[in-house]
Amino acid sequence: MAWEITGTIVVPIDFSGMSVDAVGKACELAASPDLVHVLHVVPTLDQIAPGAPGAPGAPGHGLPTDDDRRAAVRQHFSEFLHQHGYHGVRDVVLDGEPDTVIAEYAATVNAELIVIPSHGYGGFKRLLLGSVAEHVVRSAQCPVLVLRRSDAE
Repeated sequence: MAWEITGTIVVPIDFSGMSVDAVGKACELAASPDLVHVLHVVPTLDQIAPGAPGAPGAPGHGLPTDDDRRAAVRQHFSEFLHQHGYHGVRDVVLDGEPDTVIAEYAATVNAELIVIPSHGYGGFKRLLLGSVAEHVVRSAQCPVLVLRRSDAE
């Protein structure tokens, strides 16, 4: 007997190859594609960070606005889902810090499961980059399936 999820499955993606695998796994587990909520979180730009639009000393004008960034992500999202044959899933774009927004969104939609790719970084790289997957595992109110890289140590 196969494991079949009849509630919402949230799949946070960053458009990497691991993201393709995560959406595929969620679609395999879901009773219906419309139960799969594919989520991309657009990180909030720190408006006072060097180089951010409007920041002191920021180079010239014409840097992308938040609306420009969201529009570009939505376009890429649509192409990504179409390219990989994922039809009927829900695409969701939100702003904020990915590790926090993912868990909050899953709680909001009463997700039954989160399927999240892990890049499997260790050591110094993990210290620098942190782990969104680890934070989601600790803060989510539902089970989390973490997919590891096939070449992870």
